[in-house]
Amino acid sequence: MTVRVVTDSTSDLPPEVARELDIAVVPLYVRFGEQVYRDGVDIKDDEFYRRLVVSPVHPSTSQPTPADFAGVYNKVAKDADGIVSVHISRKMSGTCDSALRGREMLSSPCPVEVIDSESVSIGAGLVAIAAARVAKTGANLQTVLNEARQAVEQTHICGLLDTLKYLHRGGRIGKAKALLGSLLNVKPILAMRDGELVPAGLARTRNRGLDKLTDFVKEALNIQEIGLVYSTSAAEAVSLRERLGSFFSSERIHISRLGPALGVHGGPGTLLLALREKANSLKKISLPSQSGMKPVRD
Repeated sequence: MTVRVVTDSTSDLPPEVARELDIAVVPLYVRFGEQVYRDGVDIKDDEFYRRLVVSPVHPSTSQPTPADFAGVYNKVAKDADGIVSVHISRKMSGTCDSALRGREMLSSPCPVEVIDSESVSIGAGLVAIAAARVAKTGANLQTVLNEARQAVEQTHICGLLDTLKYLHRGGRIGKAKALLGSLLNVKPILAMRDGELVPAGLARTRNRGLDKLTDFVKEALNIQEIGLVYSTSAAEAVSLRERLGSFFSSERIHISRLGPALGVHGGPGTLLLALREKANSLKKISLPSQSGMKPVRD
C-alpha cells in the first residue's frame, strides 16, 4: 500500500527532506499590494525579507484555495492508496478548512485525512516528517494517520523574535499581545499551546534568548528529532545546532528557512526551535519562562 503525505508551505520543510520523503507541499499566497506570490515558488526569500523591511505596504497572506488542494490531491492520488494532509494550526490559519473543502472536490476515490498539527512552521513540519517516514515503510493509511496524530502530541515549538511588530501588523499576535507593553530593548520568546501563540518569556539580550532555547532542549532530554528555522541569520541557526550538538545528535537536527508566508508575521531575526519527543516519554516538557512572564492560559 502506498500512502503519501501532503503539507503546506508554512511547514518550512527543508527541500531535500520533502524530496526524500515524497512530501507534496501546497503553497500559501503572499501579497504586496496588487502583487501576489506563491510562497516558496514565485519570490526568493532574500528578496522577500528585503521588501518586508523597506516596503511602505505591509504584506498579507492567504491560505491555498480548495481548488489548489484538490489539484494536488488529484495528482498525488494517481500513485497513492491514501493521503495524510498535515497543516498549520487552524487557530492561526484557514488552511485546514481549505484542505477539507479541497478533499470534497477530489475526483479520485483515494481517501484523504486532514490533520491539524496544532503548531506552526517546522513544528508542523516534524509532524509531516514523522508521518512520511512511516508511510515510506509501506504502512497502511490508519497506521500513518495514527503516527501523525501521535506526533502532534509529541511536538513542541518555541521561538525567539527580534520584535513583535510584524506579528502585531499581521494580526496574528493572539495571546502574545500581553507582551506588547513590556518590550523595552528585550527579545520576546513565544511558544505554541493548544494551537495558539502564547508568551513564554523575555530575554534581555539575543544571547540570553539563545540560552533559553538551549535550556528548552536540555530539559526535554527524551527527544527524537529537532528542527531549527531562521528568517535572516543562517549563521545563528548553525551556531545553535552546534551548541545543541554537544548533547544531542546534530544529524537529527534539521535547519531550514522561514518562508515568506510566516516571515510576514515573524520578521527579520526570527529563530524557531521545534522538537519531537520519543513515544511514551515520561518527562513533561517545560516551556521557557521568565519570572512574571510565564505562558498565559484562559
